[in-house]
Amino acid sequence: MGLPYDAARMETFETLRLAVEGIAPITRPESKPYASSETILPFFEVYFSNFIEGTEFEVEEASAIVFGGKIPKLRPQDAHDILGTYRIVADRKLMSRTPKDPVAFSSLLRSFHAQIMAKRPTTMPGQFKKVANRAGATFFVSPELVEGTLQRGFEIARSIRTPFGRAVFMMFLISEIHPFLDGNGRTARIFMNMELVAAQEQRIIIPTIYRNDYIGALKGMSHNKRAETLVRVLDFSQKYTGSIDWSEMQGAHTQLDVTHAFYDPADAETRGLRLRVGDARTG
Repeated sequence: MGLPYDAARMETFETLRLAVEGIAPITRPESKPYASSETILPFFEVYFSNFIEGTEFEVEEASAIVFGGKIPKLRPQDAHDILGTYRIVADRKLMSRTPKDPVAFSSLLRSFHAQIMAKRPTTMPGQFKKVANRAGATFFVSPELVEGTLQRGFEIARSIRTPFGRAVFMMFLISEIHPFLDGNGRTARIFMNMELVAAQEQRIIIPTIYRNDYIGALKGMSHNKRAETLVRVLDFSQKYTGSIDWSEMQGAHTQLDVTHAFYDPADAETRGLRLRVGDARTG
């Protein structure tokens, strides 16, 4: 389309494509009919996704925001971040509507971001960044290369055969480009799960205790093209998600608790705790 793009990033994306295409197909169908968990799994998906980005609430507080419409007076923007994200991921029809071409992808990306960040006008909701951004030693794609890199990356994504492979790729594509001033991680994880929901496969949640593993895997892919680590982390996360019974709120909360999902990573390391899969449904 005549748009400039980040050629170095395209090499990284191609490395990831080869990695996900080279693994044995990973297929984990939704463990139960979606109707039994259409609010609970999306709720915890949003809860953990926002926690990764520093929007921290107790589960009961977040539940009151999402299901009771109770917006804390002292944290209205944080509450709307959770509510805006939830309204997207809890809409199965919307989550099943994966974009078919680069233009539709760009439009949907901006639409979702606008909804998530609606109460934070300084983040330019729904608009691609105008200034460069970074996280620590990671410099993201320059503003003038965002649209072209997104479109070229999307073309690669559509060539990947498996839903899990596309999910991994789409998440990393958005995270690595970082097209917005803020809200990139949440948006990236939405597009990751869109690929899985559309294929009626198990979503992926990233529990709080697993945050450092996830962030480390993203950095390893970004800096050293270590695709196998990113694939392994998301594979484990999907397996973990499928081990939880999402049909009832208190039951799911208990299972997440006994498998250490809510622990701060540093605290968990001090205590020698890890995220447990096993039979999470019995604790």
